[in-house]
Amino acid sequence: IVFETDHLTLAYEDRVLIRDFTVTVQRGDRIALVGPNGVGKSTLLRALLGDMVPTGGSIRRGTRLDVAYFDQQREQLDPEATVMDSVGEGRLTIAIGGRQEHVAGYLRRFLFPPERLRSPVSMLSGGERNRLLLARLFAKPANLLVLDEPTNDLDADTLELLEETLMEFTGTILLVSHDRAFIDHVATSTWLFDGKGAVHEHVGGYSDLPSPAPSPAPALPTKASAAKAPAAPLAVPPRKRSYKEQREIDEIPARIEVLETERTALQAACADPHFYEQGEAKIASLFERLAIIEQELSERYARWEALESS
Repeated sequence: IVFETDHLTLAYEDRVLIRDFTVTVQRGDRIALVGPNGVGKSTLLRALLGDMVPTGGSIRRGTRLDVAYFDQQREQLDPEATVMDSVGEGRLTIAIGGRQEHVAGYLRRFLFPPERLRSPVSMLSGGERNRLLLARLFAKPANLLVLDEPTNDLDADTLELLEETLMEFTGTILLVSHDRAFIDHVATSTWLFDGKGAVHEHVGGYSDLPSPAPSPAPALPTKASAAKAPAAPLAVPPRKRSYKEQREIDEIPARIEVLETERTALQAACADPHFYEQGEAKIASLFERLAIIEQELSERYARWEALESS
């Protein structure tokens, strides 16, 4: 058991937010807290974590809980620290999932190329800062993740990365979010706040919540509307590729394979614990070559897609 509440009641400034809530949270549960702002979702999280004394009822907490908390305000990053030091705190390796991993290799999962690792936080974009915060979060030893509005201000790539990382997490997750698709992808059960003090537990994500009323069936088209409907466009036969285009399509995969093989070898070199013991010129040269490879790969893939869809 991670948490167990018995007739829990929480009030704030004479207003009852949670009334008579009894629930059991077990290890591995992925629970989404859903409801309008101001109904007590963050308050319930604080109470479960012991940061707030219940107005009534009781909370029993499991033993050996290691909590990693990601809140709406987001922790502050040191603008003078580098990307690597923000996660490694001066170390080249960190413990991830019970094993030691090089910080550079770990940060690659969060879309940081090697040439970005020595950049100060002040030089990062908003999206890069969010990814760095997530990297710091998942670098902490934790068996309970508490995420309060984690998807705010995340770009599509970072949101996809967050979902993938959460799916690999083997502990317990409590999350507050208004992102329906995110909840459907991550949550195994949902607590629905009705705004009147009641919290209802449901199995599944947002799409599994009971609907207040069925959607009206679409009206059947009448003869008049059918007559006015535009005719379906005639199918246009696909354009035949030129000999030069077809030859380019045939050659691109081989070039991509060569580039990806070289990139893998260079990334493995970066992940070596002794990599940063080399001279600065050699390190800079490797990073420069990696940047060139990444640029060419991006161009090759874009060209391949354009040719295939033409």
